[in-house]
Amino acid sequence: MKAHIAVLDDEPRMAEIVAMLLRRESYKVQTFTDPVEFVESLDELSFDLLLTDLKMPGLGGLEVLKRVRDKDAEVPVILLTAHATIKTAIEAMRMGAFDYLEKPFENDQIKSLVARALDHTRLTRENRYLRAELRSRYAFDQVVCESQSMLEVLDLSRRAAKSRATVLISGDSGTGKELIARAIHYHSPRVGQPFIAVNCKALSEGVLESELFGHEKGSYTGAAKSRAGLFERADTGTIFLDEIGEIDLNFQAKLLRVLQEREITRVGGNESLSIDVRVVAATNLDLKEQVKKGEFREDLYFRLAVIPIRLASLKDRREDILPLARMFLARFKDELGRELTGWTKAVENWLLNHPWPGNVRELENTLERATVLARENEIQMEDLLLEESTGLSLSPDDDQLTLHQYLDKMAALRIRKTLEQVQYKRTKAAEKLGIDRATLYRLMKKLGI
Repeated sequence: MKAHIAVLDDEPRMAEIVAMLLRRESYKVQTFTDPVEFVESLDELSFDLLLTDLKMPGLGGLEVLKRVRDKDAEVPVILLTAHATIKTAIEAMRMGAFDYLEKPFENDQIKSLVARALDHTRLTRENRYLRAELRSRYAFDQVVCESQSMLEVLDLSRRAAKSRATVLISGDSGTGKELIARAIHYHSPRVGQPFIAVNCKALSEGVLESELFGHEKGSYTGAAKSRAGLFERADTGTIFLDEIGEIDLNFQAKLLRVLQEREITRVGGNESLSIDVRVVAATNLDLKEQVKKGEFREDLYFRLAVIPIRLASLKDRREDILPLARMFLARFKDELGRELTGWTKAVENWLLNHPWPGNVRELENTLERATVLARENEIQMEDLLLEESTGLSLSPDDDQLTLHQYLDKMAALRIRKTLEQVQYKRTKAAEKLGIDRATLYRLMKKLGI
């Protein structure tokens, strides 16, 4: 869509010269010679950019700038003047002008400046759109739940989001701790600033310290240059420390100092750097028990649990199972282009009575698999690839797998067997499995076939 530009100059000839130049660049341009008329037009018209003269009778360029800012703070304004001074330039920039240009100007000057201003407008609008999308995606009212315990979690999270207080989210693996952490961030005053997630369990102590706090050049073998840590990169935003219960006592002391002093020191460095970061931590351990055992510092626990949030396991909030299952089915139907009406009564009874050791993550994986493999318009029990319906027995090591790991294994076995039967002709294999080729490729990649 063509950018809509307003050109305001009390000299009609000058306004038309600028407009003609910009129209050659395929912009839509509207000219004005009366600043009062232009300001009144803002009630009905909107522009992507304004170029205005500085010296005009009635309203000067700075006053026009102020009126435009009152209407729409994001529209860039370029001032054109034959009377530029340092004082007027500073005043214009202070009031929010994008830039100013002295008359007479070169054609390339104004074209370049207009292009930069419109890029600014585009990026600003994209940023606003993405913020709205993120808010919508992680909106508390978009979290699917009917259980009283989850409704209370959402209410507490909504109130916690408004503060800068540290939050500790606890609950079994797969209950949605990161989802709540992101929702807190995107509904806080820090929205638009970084949200950085760190799995503390996945990193050894030395690596974790360097990742979080950064390091100076030469601080250890291989440190060829200085590097900012995740706390620095998350400045003014939120850092999510997942699996916080897995860090050792030595690193706990270092983290406690960061939370107390709001300062970090890079590995190998001597200078303390101030940071403004909101910390949200998560754990699947009972940290109070860890404190009693001497495996977690009590002072750090209280620093983290300023606002404690506990997520119940899915088996303890069975009211949420079917609403979540319907949401996952709708999502995967759209992604895979499947026409499914739902599931059989037997599948529904199984969903409601299964213990769900993998919680919401396991339910999500189960619905994805069933949506892919369903042969009929309704999901059948055999589409879940359960042990009873496959006729396969457990190997000695399989009883150590979670259910979704086991189901992935069964899906891989079935796909491999089908590929062998059709001499690895993928189109025939997809037909035999009742899925399309793209879905088969996606599953093969996911399952490492």
